[in-house]
Amino acid sequence: MKRTNVKKVFSAIAVAGLLAGTVAAAPVAVAAPEFTPAPIAWGSCNSPNLRKAGAECGFLEVPLDYGNPGGAKISLAVSRVRHTTTRSQGVMLVNPGGPGGSGLGLSVLGKAVPKHAGESYDWIGFDPRGVGSSKPALSCDPGYFGYNRPAYVPDTPRLEQTWLARSKSYATACAKNGPLLEHMKTTDSAQDMESLRKALGQQQINYYGFSYGTYLGQVYSTLYPQRVRRMVLDSNVDPRKVWYKANLDQDLAFDRNIKIYFDWVAKYDSVYHLGSSGDAVEDLWYTEQKELAHAPAGGVIGPDEWNDIFLQAGYYRFGWEDMAKAFSGWVHGGDWKPLKALYDDADSPGDDNNFAVYNAVQCTDTQWPANWTKWRIDNWAVYHRAPFETWSNAWYNTPCLSWPAKAGKPVTIDGRKVAGALLIDEELDAATPFGGSLQVRTLYPASSLIAEPGGTTHADSLSGDACVDDQVADYLATGKLPARKPGNGPDAICAPLPDPVPAQS
Repeated sequence: MKRTNVKKVFSAIAVAGLLAGTVAAAPVAVAAPEFTPAPIAWGSCNSPNLRKAGAECGFLEVPLDYGNPGGAKISLAVSRVRHTTTRSQGVMLVNPGGPGGSGLGLSVLGKAVPKHAGESYDWIGFDPRGVGSSKPALSCDPGYFGYNRPAYVPDTPRLEQTWLARSKSYATACAKNGPLLEHMKTTDSAQDMESLRKALGQQQINYYGFSYGTYLGQVYSTLYPQRVRRMVLDSNVDPRKVWYKANLDQDLAFDRNIKIYFDWVAKYDSVYHLGSSGDAVEDLWYTEQKELAHAPAGGVIGPDEWNDIFLQAGYYRFGWEDMAKAFSGWVHGGDWKPLKALYDDADSPGDDNNFAVYNAVQCTDTQWPANWTKWRIDNWAVYHRAPFETWSNAWYNTPCLSWPAKAGKPVTIDGRKVAGALLIDEELDAATPFGGSLQVRTLYPASSLIAEPGGTTHADSLSGDACVDDQVADYLATGKLPARKPGNGPDAICAPLPDPVPAQS
């Protein structure tokens, strides 16, 4: 899947980013001999937010290669907010998604659980291998998301070759990270979670995963089903589509969602003056994108940056107003600075850690098509149905064509031995389309699925929807799940949070 804006997910919490068909692969065997980690030496955290929350921080040393546990080691950055009740329900590991998202700050997540239900857990945030504060952290070309890049849509042979060359150059640059690239699969991170369990002295873990973090939870619970006590998976990856097909599915879903956003902008034409119908707003958006190819806003926001800014509207309702204000300010006043601020927030020019890890995981979890002709045919076919995001998403993934590490085979997900799981998803989620949650429900017979019909926001549990959040709290407090219904539909229904209403309307 393409990038998930972890900043959006984390900010929402603090206030209170898929490929060829089904792969019939056997579960990856856990490497032997087993690795016994040293306990974590807990100390003060560098982050003011974590210190304010009373968190402790430290590093977990794990093998670079679990097939050679006595060999080279790497370190994972870990944080912990301890339980405050007389009875502990154990540890709760959290992953925000990506792959490539930093989870170190998510040990504060327990404070967002209603009814004080999070207070009986030790919440464990961690940066997966290669991510953020873990050592070493991956980086290939920090300037890759610099401003005014070549247009995404390869409507000339020159543009196509330019992007293929850029993608290959990025993959080649990643080779400097050395042996770590060979050990960045989701299975490696699942084994890291098992090492973390041991280091924390726990017989079982609880787990809360968002977006790609749901797939990490699926893999861990397949490999170590008896080690899972309770598990919440919000916005589920469809394990049948890891990873090529999943990205093509995303393209269609994001095109649907951006139209929903344009309809919302048109509803408030008295505020934004961008068109009185969704079609009119959409036409204006594409017109501006074409103009930016010739005259970038402020010399920095070209057609690609324009696309990336508004991609966030397909992910979340959070930020709809800011994007509409920036759109309107540019069209009616030539103010480009809000556009740049939004782009910088989404893509962080000068820092490619998220992107490097994203590729390191997705390019090696499974073999991507090796023939560019297939990519070209598939993406042009989808583009003609869904032009908004298709080629942006394609180029985000094309480093996998020449990735300097061998691909493995994905685990066949099997949740039959898992004691229980709470699944959550909005039915118009674009990053992880709803069919993935339905599929995971079938693979985990002891799971229940909460659906939010009409909702377009990705991975937003514990963000203020009482219907969802109270059921999360009940599950974490008692293990109680919504009653499972017959068939292959959701087991509980919640209304999504309402669309924002501009303050000026």
